[in-house]
Amino acid sequence: MVIGTRLKKLREDRNLSQGDIEKRTGLLRCYISRVENGHTVPSIETLERLAAAMEIPLYQLFYEGDEPPTLPNLSKRRTTEELALDAEQEKELRFFEKVKRLLARIDEKDRQLLLYMAQKLANR
Repeated sequence: MVIGTRLKKLREDRNLSQGDIEKRTGLLRCYISRVENGHTVPSIETLERLAAAMEIPLYQLFYEGDEPPTLPNLSKRRTTEELALDAEQEKELRFFEKVKRLLARIDEKDRQLLLYMAQKLANR
């Protein structure tokens, strides 16, 4: 769907001119024309202004039914803190994977010495 074509159809269905939309939104008529002809892609904020000017809910710019579309069952969204925690855990996991790879490359005698030194430092 081309948003400009949909905007033009909705505007014409309500018997509004581009000048009427200009007065209601404060957007220039030439900008409205550019959007309707597909030369410019409007931002979400601009789409909200256009929907308000035509006195329709925003979803009708993208959906042709009379009722709002049914929403899919979305999983619980995570907060920024949860995402940051996951990023920190991932960073730690990468670190321990790297340590594991490096420990696998050294011989047993050096590994025992390294573990002995780590135990001594942990006991301090």
